[in-house]
Amino acid sequence: MRLAIINDEVHQDLGTVIDSIRRTGLDGVELRSCAGVPPHHLDDAQLDAIRRDVRQAGLEIAGFCPPALKCPLPETDEDLARTAELLARAVAQARLLGAPHIRIFSFYRTGDPAPERAARAAERVLAAVDLTGVELLLETGTRTNTPTIAHSLRFLDALGRDELGILWDPGNSVFSGWHADPYPADYELGRQLIRHVHVKDPDGRNGYVRLGDGDLPWPAIVRRLADDGYDGWLSLETHWRHGRVLTQAQRDEPWGEPFSADGYHASVECMRILRQMVEATR
Repeated sequence: MRLAIINDEVHQDLGTVIDSIRRTGLDGVELRSCAGVPPHHLDDAQLDAIRRDVRQAGLEIAGFCPPALKCPLPETDEDLARTAELLARAVAQARLLGAPHIRIFSFYRTGDPAPERAARAAERVLAAVDLTGVELLLETGTRTNTPTIAHSLRFLDALGRDELGILWDPGNSVFSGWHADPYPADYELGRQLIRHVHVKDPDGRNGYVRLGDGDLPWPAIVRRLADDGYDGWLSLETHWRHGRVLTQAQRDEPWGEPFSADGYHASVECMRILRQMVEATR
């Protein structure tokens, strides 16, 4: 397993993020917002500089986190076109970064999850975009139509694209209210499709806490991933701040200084904890 952190959980300054990663012994950076710019608004020059700085530091780009399909279900051709345009730009950005994947969502839900309906809309979006050279991973998203692996499997089965994998975020499953205990039962359902893992620790639906202090048995999860031969990324998405709790708006649009504020020390603390968990499996 390789260890990364989503950069804006630490700071908006990439140099500060890189320094924290090197000091805590992690291996890579998963890119979201940077220098106050949301991921989908980063231009080619910014992306090229980010890739150069990460590589010069001896680190890897672990993934790219645009808000692709993180919107209401499209109802019109114009809605579909806007969604496809954002995804197409994200694919171009990922190619510039050398990112191994783009995470996508399954649209916001308004009631109970409707993964099959979401998949029908997603297929129309994906069919409009050249995805050559970039892997798409479906995230188990808090407010989307796939809050759990069980929902994700229904989405992927309806979508009918075998090349898509799952980005497992069990913290989102808990926080969504759709699965209070996603390990091991939900994990077992789709573990062979998991290609990336986001690590954060929820306190029910109240907020996120220091890694190891919340509802998820992260030491057991990390050990099981190791035992199962998982060789992908464990990417810390702290969502925990010293002195404040992120709002829903900040969780929905996690970028910029209002999101990153107070994240440095909390994230560095969790980076060290995650490193210790992984070392305990070796």
